[in-house]
Amino acid sequence: MAEAHAVGNNAVLQGDPVAISTALGILKQRFGDKLQTGEALRRQHGHTLTWIENQPPDAVLFVESAAEVIDIVGIAAAHRVPLIPFGAGTSLEGHVNAPAGGISLDFSRMNRLLRVNERDLDCVVEPGISRAELNAQLRDTGLFFPVDPGAETATLGGMASTRASGTNAVRYGTMRENVLNVTAVMADGSVVRTARRARKSAAGYDLTRLLVGAEGTLGIITELTVRLYGVPEVILAAVCRFGSLEGACNTVIQAIQLGGFGLARVELIDEMQIRAINVHSKLSLAEAPTLFLEFHGSKASAEDGIAQFKALAETEGAIDYQWAEAEADRRRLWKARHEAYFAVKTTWPGKDVLATDVCVPISRLADCVLSTQADIAATGLIAPIAGHAGDGNFHCSVVLDASNAAERETVEGFLKRLAERALDMDGTCTGEHGVGQGKMAYMAAEHGAGVEVMRQIKRTLDPLGIFNPGKIV
Repeated sequence: MAEAHAVGNNAVLQGDPVAISTALGILKQRFGDKLQTGEALRRQHGHTLTWIENQPPDAVLFVESAAEVIDIVGIAAAHRVPLIPFGAGTSLEGHVNAPAGGISLDFSRMNRLLRVNERDLDCVVEPGISRAELNAQLRDTGLFFPVDPGAETATLGGMASTRASGTNAVRYGTMRENVLNVTAVMADGSVVRTARRARKSAAGYDLTRLLVGAEGTLGIITELTVRLYGVPEVILAAVCRFGSLEGACNTVIQAIQLGGFGLARVELIDEMQIRAINVHSKLSLAEAPTLFLEFHGSKASAEDGIAQFKALAETEGAIDYQWAEAEADRRRLWKARHEAYFAVKTTWPGKDVLATDVCVPISRLADCVLSTQADIAATGLIAPIAGHAGDGNFHCSVVLDASNAAERETVEGFLKRLAERALDMDGTCTGEHGVGQGKMAYMAAEHGAGVEVMRQIKRTLDPLGIFNPGKIV
């Protein structure tokens, strides 16, 4: 039978090879070629983006309906076989690894927009639809889905599971605020719809918020209802260069405190990251602390927002300020920002890149970023910084040779200090990447006794431990 193996302070189901083989045989008869066991495909469905070891599943199963998911859960439960939901594989903390083996459930074929409720500003989707696909299908309605984690291929199911946010969070919020309902298959095979479409409810526990951010450890999402917004009349983008990183951070803090000036996005990029963007995206931005901005609203309100922000920025040492209204120019700027991770890979070829994030209260953003930059300099690391400055969230892309033990030790020390620094400022060890395997070590420090509450919820809802084991708790 399956056994539990300890990982840190957590017991992780270790799949029994005989039971897994039996289950795969049953699933092969039931699903035919939808079940694949080729090594290359299995490794593609393990973790690949940072230094966390790739732990491939025993098989990949392409699901096409909620009914199929129910069948699969029943078979997996009967043989205690782990199930790992898989969207597009863009996660950064080992969420899709299979440390105990098992089956990766690939949702790429469950990618339909099921219903648009234009008058209520919401829509119902399957979990495998990407945010790019969703917005392409919404284009003629005048509506859009705003949560933008940076990866165009990121799926709505994966974004909900990791409680993703991204560049638009300052105006539109995160997945936590924008998911109205989750329909999920639970470990006992039951189907739970967490909420109706009403914009508020006082009826019972908030099951939607429980499953949003659960990373597939409590239930398997088969459908979501999400909020939509009207496409703004005008979108204006701007690039503002500063003489100091502190000035850039303080400008953002004051702008948010003064009401935001119609800001939809405000991204902080340090000198090292600007260098990488220039190399990768063939731009010629000055290598200085820079804010990428976007203002949404009417033409008058957007232009007024730009003027107010410019005046504030100049008091904090802004050097120059350029704005672009043309869609092609805006897309080029944001494409460069979204490709920051790959820009680092391009600029330092042959090196490994570890992407990590923390988030602090907006008033502590400058303190945290400046302390982190000083830490980077003191340790001699290459670690460009880019962040969603409007909500206190920033990322470091650490460059290293992961095969070099001394470099790994240096980076591990830096990551520990970064997380502790954010927690000391009453922040969090992860603003949007999620916990997965990579941030489990910081859960006790952040949540204290709350971690045991999470474990009790996990044990109650998934008593066999088959849903994405080895993640979060």
